[in-house]
Amino acid sequence: MEPLGGVHHVSVREHRTAVDWAEEIKYLVDVMYPDAKKIILVMDNLNTHKPSSMYKRYSPEEARRITKKLEIHYTPKHGSCLDVTEIELNVMTRQCLDRRISDIEELRCELSAWEIERNILAAKVNWHFRTNDARIKLSSLYPAYTTAS
Repeated sequence: MEPLGGVHHVSVREHRTAVDWAEEIKYLVDVMYPDAKKIILVMDNLNTHKPSSMYKRYSPEEARRITKKLEIHYTPKHGSCLDVTEIELNVMTRQCLDRRISDIEELRCELSAWEIERNILAAKVNWHFRTNDARIKLSSLYPAYTTAS
């Protein structure tokens, strides 16, 4: 998901292996953003989500080519990027996955239709959670302070 650009891509796989991840990243680099000089990729710290996974799937030259186009940032455990992703996953769940889906092919069809609709709408996630908002919402974590008069 490109939260500010409104670009979505959904892929359904039977597993979440290093090879699966490498294939998805190659798709990102070669199909979704083939003309980009650098792709800033913000992602979680799953053990298969590492540049070394490319070498499990592709030749060293191809793995290096793909990896060189990426600037990878791993999200902190409580980072707002995770919140943005959770928002989009919640939208997907409510709009598309709110019922029992019998098999993986039906899931692929449903998510493909959802992806097309989200991309036509260029649906964005505009996340703004500023310090003042945090002081109110997370007041137990912020010390109270007073200003001198």
